[in-house]
Amino acid sequence: MSAPSYSLFCMGNPLLDMQVRDGEVLLEKYGLKANDAILAEEKHAHIYEDLVSNYDVTYVAGGAAQNAARGAAYVLPAGSVVYTGAVGDDGLAEQLKEANKREGLDQVYQVKAGEKTGACAVVITGHHRSLVTTLRVAEKFDKSHLSSPTVAPLIDNAKFFYVEGYFLTHGVESALELSTKASAAGKTFVLNISAPFIAQFFGAQLSQIIPYTDIIVGNEAEAEAWASANGYPNITDLPGIARAVALLPKVNASRPRTVVFTHGAESTVVVTADKPDEPKVYPVTALTNNQIVDTNGAGDAFVGGFLGGVVSGHTLDQAVLAGHALASACIQQIGPQYPWPKINIL
Repeated sequence: MSAPSYSLFCMGNPLLDMQVRDGEVLLEKYGLKANDAILAEEKHAHIYEDLVSNYDVTYVAGGAAQNAARGAAYVLPAGSVVYTGAVGDDGLAEQLKEANKREGLDQVYQVKAGEKTGACAVVITGHHRSLVTTLRVAEKFDKSHLSSPTVAPLIDNAKFFYVEGYFLTHGVESALELSTKASAAGKTFVLNISAPFIAQFFGAQLSQIIPYTDIIVGNEAEAEAWASANGYPNITDLPGIARAVALLPKVNASRPRTVVFTHGAESTVVVTADKPDEPKVYPVTALTNNQIVDTNGAGDAFVGGFLGGVVSGHTLDQAVLAGHALASACIQQIGPQYPWPKINIL
């Protein structure tokens, strides 16, 4: 029996989001910034119990690449997207599977017995979200899973690959496995920087992957962090930073690199290496305050829509607009979720 043929193969840290509102006290108590994403340190160890004991928690399937993969699956025909990452054999993993099923995302998790699935504390204050992640078993993903009889054929059959920057904190070898294979086969590899701390503290890992990357995605904070960490402190405009990233060395030079930087409700900037001095700026149709329910997952939703556009063969312009449309729909829901019944994005 032949393996299923998914167009898009995604990899990242599967997490269950534990989301609370009006979290100003939590920001102060745990020394958090209103709009940030960090890995939990010792001082954050009790935040998860704190949420459960003292707040009304909404549980939402999370993990950056998984959110984006669910978004792409929402946009694309059934059977187009598959996702991998490490989970435990617990209730959290079962909740993730249920959420994926609704959007039509298939998963080939590496399930580790006796381990706990990762979680993310999502502290909402106004229109900002502060993310505190405990990776748990997600950081124990084994590269060997990619060559397993179940997963290897899926990688061989896929035409597009997507990896979140968060995964580079522990899984750079697995990311290199995917990116080098994609590059050698002339397939499209997409990387999201994911958070400022990735550019600041995992620059070496990022630098290993970028030569094999066809499309790099990030937001304005991640772009600025990358510029600062890589000796470009004087380039502060998004088109300028995007140009610098687009022109970095690339192994498969036959496909010019594309860099996509979002900037919240303002605009999205796209620069391609073959036309580095011709940035494209796409304005965002801003929502009113009353329309915005929750901005958590908006960036991942943008990537989901964008990937949907790219995978289905639409133009770059159409893919960006699809990203805007799905992000807009997402922030009118609670958490990184998408509206039902389905709306037509592409």
